[in-house]
Amino acid sequence: MTEETKTPNPGHVSQEAKDHFGTAKDEFKKGLDAMFPPEVKEHRQSAQREVLKGLRSLIDAALEKFDEEEE
Repeated sequence: MTEETKTPNPGHVSQEAKDHFGTAKDEFKKGLDAMFPPEVKEHRQSAQREVLKGLRSLIDAALEKFDEEEE
């Protein structure tokens, strides 16, 4: 059994999802830069929140695509 590797089509990722992942990356970097001070927890939580928002955007886009195909 072989697995097919699909290259993601850049048109399938919404700008909203890209924005969330970009913000998550920035927050993650801030957390690494701060390393151990109390601000790390805040940045980590912000990064996690942005990743979840990005995932939600991807799921919403996929659901919309399914709805369009059903019509």
